[in-house]
Amino acid sequence: MREVTLAGRGDFTEWREAARALLTDGVAPQDVFWQTGQSPGDLFGQAAVSTPRAAAGPAPLSVPKGFLAAAEAAVCHSDPLRFDLLYRLLWRIGAERTLLEVTSDPDVVMLRGMIKNIRRDSHKMTAFVRFREVEAVQPGRRRFVAWFEPEHFIVARTAGFFQRRFTDMDWLIATPKGSAAWNGQELKTSGEPAARPEAEDETDELWRTYFANIFNPARVKIRAMQSEMPKKYWKNMPEASLIPDLIAGAEKRVAEMAAREASQPPAFHERLQAQWQGREKGDGADLPPLERLRREASTCTRCPLHCHATQTVFGEGPQNASVMFVGEQPGDTEDLAGKPFIGPAGKVFDEAVAAAGIDRHQAYVTNAVKHFKYERRGKRRIHMRPEAGEVAHCRWWLAKEIEIIRPRIVVALGATAYLSLTGESRPIAEVRGMPIPMQDNRMLLVTTHPAAILRMPDEDLRARSLTAFRSDLVGVKRLSETLSTSGH
Repeated sequence: MREVTLAGRGDFTEWREAARALLTDGVAPQDVFWQTGQSPGDLFGQAAVSTPRAAAGPAPLSVPKGFLAAAEAAVCHSDPLRFDLLYRLLWRIGAERTLLEVTSDPDVVMLRGMIKNIRRDSHKMTAFVRFREVEAVQPGRRRFVAWFEPEHFIVARTAGFFQRRFTDMDWLIATPKGSAAWNGQELKTSGEPAARPEAEDETDELWRTYFANIFNPARVKIRAMQSEMPKKYWKNMPEASLIPDLIAGAEKRVAEMAAREASQPPAFHERLQAQWQGREKGDGADLPPLERLRREASTCTRCPLHCHATQTVFGEGPQNASVMFVGEQPGDTEDLAGKPFIGPAGKVFDEAVAAAGIDRHQAYVTNAVKHFKYERRGKRRIHMRPEAGEVAHCRWWLAKEIEIIRPRIVVALGATAYLSLTGESRPIAEVRGMPIPMQDNRMLLVTTHPAAILRMPDEDLRARSLTAFRSDLVGVKRLSETLSTSGH
């Protein structure tokens, strides 16, 4: 039996050299006894029993790609069986080159579990180390110390993260499983246990005050919090002392927050409410069909988009319009004003329509989706494309608009409008500019959406697309004249 004693503090080199010697001597895994000590001393102790070379010869020294990286991580684990596992895998790889790809193999399963633990422990270290400032050693550079208690020997593996992030200050991270220090020029790591530095920082109280004020009691999920920040880390973080009391008082604080919630709507909502309250109440039976449909759509809740939009943006134009333009959805400007195509894309649309000789006031303009879908980025509301399900929910309103207006020509501005009108999802290039018959002797023409032109980053491409868009609208004008002349 061959006895091997290692320091066992995450140093991959000492295990690698020992494993190489064992392979050279052809020592099988079952004939090796691995142990850890305070220092490696004589790497190979006296063998209790001399073990002959294995009959099959020594395992090869070359290993598949990925084994070294996996071994470097697993060596940092605190499980005393890690060295035996790695040598057993190394021995087996000589005959099974694809062993690490066999995810059901017990040894591979254990290796992957160790690597996962190492990654998790490294992540915890980057998240829960708290520095405290101490007296500087070098003039002009601030100096900080921190204490952390990892489960495994991951200090050397993780030290590079702190060097990159805090390169402008001197620091020391001490742990029971090693330490790391940076002086602005050199990163030093040690696997020896370090003493806990005694340091108090006046910013600790400031940090506790900040943490207490940003703590959201309405979002407290104790199990999830303890999963991400286990209690064993609490004692080394200044803010953690507040957590028990904050959790205990969460229910009361939520009730207080609810009592303080805004009782008045935002200004633009308030204006809209005032407008609706001033309108004549009733079922709208005496209203024209299009106006009645508009009133019904104003309270639409068919899909979740109504929850965040300011209002329904219905179509606009005469009830007897011969041409109907269908866009995608209202934008930010349209959502606030309640009118379609009046924002930046609307200006491009107006100019192109006028250039084609079409009177916008004689056309009906609407959207496939009646509510604004967006995501917030700071104070801005950024357009988001509607999903197919949201388009399907709104098709009922568009179908009713077409039924009431009975246009000769319907123009789909973009792929979303085409999907709403036909139920088909196709690239615009395949159907663009091509008259497509619809029900009731109606014709469908497809072109791009003006907003898509505005979003094009290349100026030359934007100019060519705008020219093509205007050409498509000239085609709409010609088709409208042809149909009028033929009496359709």
